[in-house]
Amino acid sequence: MSRMIKVLLAEDQSMVREALAALLGLEPDIEVVVQVARGDEVLPAARAHADLDVALLDIEMPGATGIEAAAQLHREFPSLKLVVLTTFGRPGYLRTAMEAGADAFLVKDAPAAQLAAAVRKVLAGERVIDPTLAAAALADGANPLTDREREVLRAAADGATNAELAKTLHLSQGTVRNYLSTAIQKLTARNRTEAVRIAREKGWL
Repeated sequence: MSRMIKVLLAEDQSMVREALAALLGLEPDIEVVVQVARGDEVLPAARAHADLDVALLDIEMPGATGIEAAAQLHREFPSLKLVVLTTFGRPGYLRTAMEAGADAFLVKDAPAAQLAAAVRKVLAGERVIDPTLAAAALADGANPLTDREREVLRAAADGATNAELAKTLHLSQGTVRNYLSTAIQKLTARNRTEAVRIAREKGWL
């Protein structure tokens, strides 16, 4: 029998995490060796398990997103294969995940057999992308926002004033105003609230 594929599973919802671990555990060649519930627990867990082959990362987690965790893993463990899972079919997430080093991007409600097959494929050097999301990402085009515009827009999502944003981001109020204005224009939004909503729906934040 070939060597077991050792997997790290990061998912904040315990029932979903346990179900995924149980389903993958039924596969004869896959073993979930470590599970975490937070994005900021991913890198320490990977450091503690040097023989990992694949990391399965949910996007929405406390502490850090799955995409942020993927970027950290890609920098420190470039040979580790990264599979990003999402319940949100947002095409912008696909681009961001791939830029972070992900080898696969799948919707969580895909059949368990498809997930197991994706684990094997990425280990064999293939890329696996949900075809519906791939088509939507191509139709939507690239994220028009710069990193700084995304940062300011993300910080503005909680309703902070320009003065508060300037203090938090160590920018002048005029600079904050300019970034917000440019982001609103690019997204053809009426105001910052609508800009945040549009960017989130596209997966650009």
